[in-house]
This record gives sequence, structure tokens and C-alpha cells, in this order.
Amino acid sequence: MDFTEVTIYTATAGVDAVTNTLDDLGIEGYVLEDAADFENFLQDTEIYWDYVDEDLVRERSTGETKIKIYLTQDEEGARQLDGLRAGLDVLRALDTEHAWGRLTCETGVVRQEDWEWGWKQYFKPFPVGERFVIKPSWEEYNADDDRMILEIDPASSFGTGSHETTQLCMTALEGALHGGERVLDMGTGSGILAIAAAMLGAEVQAVVDIDENCLRTAQENAEKNGVSIGQGLCGDALRDDALAQALGGGYDVIVANIVADVIIGMSAMFADKLRAGGTLICSGILSERADEVERALTDNGFAVCERAQKGDWVRFTVQKA
Repeated sequence: MDFTEVTIYTATAGVDAVTNTLDDLGIEGYVLEDAADFENFLQDTEIYWDYVDEDLVRERSTGETKIKIYLTQDEEGARQLDGLRAGLDVLRALDTEHAWGRLTCETGVVRQEDWEWGWKQYFKPFPVGERFVIKPSWEEYNADDDRMILEIDPASSFGTGSHETTQLCMTALEGALHGGERVLDMGTGSGILAIAAAMLGAEVQAVVDIDENCLRTAQENAEKNGVSIGQGLCGDALRDDALAQALGGGYDVIVANIVADVIIGMSAMFADKLRAGGTLICSGILSERADEVERALTDNGFAVCERAQKGDWVRFTVQKA
């Protein structure tokens, strides 16, 4: 069965009125794209600003609020669409101050096969560094080489291997790990870097993330790849003393693919958690912030072994004195 995608144009103030109309029609599921919510996200989540695309900021900050719904292409879907159009006419008449936006809708067709499977065509096996190939579960990889296959599927957690920062960190892990090293993964996301470290023979003792869902996903991905990634710890180690204590210390390698501000803030903690001569691999750093990060690392006793760049992103491999 195909679906009708309906995009409703409104404003932040009109969201409740529109969604109440949807409820009255028995339409419970919808996708809200609210420019005001996006603006609040940018203000309240300042430590993640490095990952927000500037074009996206402009689009969301100046665009209309949109509500998307998907209706079946049958008699019931047609009834709901007619009811929605009539309901929007009523709302426009009630909105005498024009605070609720245009209150119009546009329609398009989404085929079921595209809905369920079409996006998978964009995810194919690809090599990373000298040792790995990353592939989604539905793809085969039969190349005659010695690369290790790291299987990971696109999901809500950050880290499918396609981002420059992930690839920079994986390449650095290849050079830093020879087997048996004690590893801590800060900001694990999908767990891809911890999994890569374990596949290289390291003993991953802990993975940390501020999102519980990331930790669950990371453990599931580790099981799929037949490796252990140690204890999952949830929280912000900069603000949670108990969590910082639970991390322990004496690590041979810490990998942190986060953002510049967090790396700067955690530089002293990284130095404390590493053994003498231990290695920190960190990325998630836009090139214009790299010098700032380097100063923070050297100020906390690290010697820079390598500064690598891919696209707009920089990775540091540094060693504790």
C-alpha cells in the first residue's frame, strides 16, 4: 500500500490547534518541525553546536512550522484528508489575529517500498583505514582482503563510520593498539570506536555516554560483532563526581569523539585517567577550533603526536608525559 504524505504549514502558536484537529480525526501520529523548538535546542545545548549545519540553522530559524502526517491511500485515508482540509478552513476562520500561520496543506505520495527499504540503498560497505571495512547487516562483503568486517546499522545513535571524525579516530586506533591495552571510550554513541578497539585486541573496560539509548545500542552492536566493550556508564563526567570516580584510571588509551568544548573541559580529567605515557585520541573538532583544543591539551601535560584533518574536521593523537 502507498501512503499520502501531508505537510501542514502553521506557526508555533498554531501547533495545539492543528494537533487537536488531527486528534479529532483519529490521526495520532505526526512529525513536528517547529522552528522555535530548534532555536531553543541551539540555546540550551551549547556544547553540541559544532555538529549543527549552518544551512540547517538558517532553514529552521527562518522557515515555517510544519506538521507532517501519513495517510493510507484508501477510503479511510481519503476521509481523513477531507476532514483535515475542512478543519483547516475552520481554524483559518477562527484565527482572526493571523497568529497560527498559513494553515494550508500540501500532499505527496510515498510508496511503501520506499518507506521501508528505499533508504538502505545509500548504505554500502566501505573501507576505513588499513584494517577495517564497515558494512550494514543487509549487505554482503566478499572482497578478497584481510580487512576486519565491522557490522553496524544506521540508527538513532551517532556513529555509522561515515563521518570524518569517526574515520579519523578509527585510523588512529589502528596505530595505537597492538593488543591488551586498557581502553576507555568517552561519548560512545553507537559504540563503533569501542567495537573497533576490541576487534584490534584491546580490553575495552568502559564506555560512557550521556544518553542511555546510546549505551543500549552500543552493547547490542558489540554483541553483533562478537566483542565485549565493558561497562556502560551514563551521565556527564564533568558534572557528576560519582561518575567521574566510577571511571577509574590507569587507562592506556582513551578515545573521545565528542566536540571541541567538551574535550577542552575534560582535558584535565583525561590526563588524570591515563597512565603515564598513555594515549588520548580525540576528535569532533572543527578546524577553526583546533588550535584552541591543542592549547588546552598541551596546558594539561599532553604532547601532540599527530594532528590529522579530514574535510573540516581535526583529530589529535596526544600522549601523557
